Amino acid sequence: MAIPQASMGPSALGQSGPGSMAPWCSVSSGPTRYVLGMQELFRGHSKTREFPAHSAKVHSVAWSCDGRRLASGSFDKTASVFLLEKDRLVKENNYRGHGDSVDQLCWHPSNPDLFVTASGDKTIRIWDVRTTKCIATVNTKGENINICWSPDGQTIAVGNKDDVVTFIDAKTHRSKAEEQFKFEVNEISWNNDNNMFFLTNGNGCINILSYPELKPVQSINAHPSNCICIKFDPMGKYFATGSADALVSLWDVDELVCVRCFSRLDWPVRTLSFSHDGKMLASASEDHFIDIAEVETGDKLWEVQCESPTFTVAWHPKRPLLAFACDDKDGKYDSSREAGTVKLFGLPNDS
Repeated sequence: MAIPQASMGPSALGQSGPGSMAPWCSVSSGPTRYVLGMQELFRGHSKTREFPAHSAKVHSVAWSCDGRRLASGSFDKTASVFLLEKDRLVKENNYRGHGDSVDQLCWHPSNPDLFVTASGDKTIRIWDVRTTKCIATVNTKGENINICWSPDGQTIAVGNKDDVVTFIDAKTHRSKAEEQFKFEVNEISWNNDNNMFFLTNGNGCINILSYPELKPVQSINAHPSNCICIKFDPMGKYFATGSADALVSLWDVDELVCVRCFSRLDWPVRTLSFSHDGKMLASASEDHFIDIAEVETGDKLWEVQCESPTFTVAWHPKRPLLAFACDDKDGKYDSSREAGTVKLFGLPNDS
């Protein structure tokens, strides 16, 4: 995935806020009851804690469907799994086997014991936390950079640096289909109904294919520049995309129209996550904060301060806890060494 350089930030281009250009951006009259309630909660739960996870940069974090475990994938070629115990993460295991960076990982949508990792070593690996072993290694044609598991649990899709997306049967571990695209493929995702497959691309478009036929349904011009990430909300009402133009746009799943956008970030939007109730959207970039917005109004609900760019964010599937990872350096001993930590926001201030 070609992440735009830092110089791409709109502040560097001398633009005022890019959001002012979007006619669909609504201005609300004041904070809603939900916003006030969540702000009250976060005032008492604004603590972020760090947990050592890896010896190098963390690329991806994801929660198991039951919320008991958090997995992280790293440039150090490993995955780590933590157990969530009260208000802290306890390292359970480290998963070795990949020969290159683990760029993205995800859990099975309904089995809390299985997760899959995508690596630059031209394989994906499926892991079972009960045995701590790799239960399958699937060879693919290129260096893998993004991965997702279908909502019905039957298929894993993996995208590589050559813009090929391979669909792998999660039971037989064999390739079912393969699509070569003529554009830069960034993030990939099924819709919640499992009957459409979405890709964000380097031309600022969202491409929608029917599934399992993989026939083109629609191409939406979503952003004026590289469309980087995409996420569907758990309720199935919206999906959101983040772009190099520093905007997050929110789309109605049924109508495929943009209903509003969020413009508080100044740098390319790298990562997105909806809260379990679909009411909050976290977005992050090279800005030194994570923006938390109320989905229905676009209002700012909170911002989580960070000291460096954020690569990945993930809301807990049941609680207002946000896991994330940044490009942190371990300043205590060596300012050039990557810290490799996983962070958790939303913990009680007195914890």
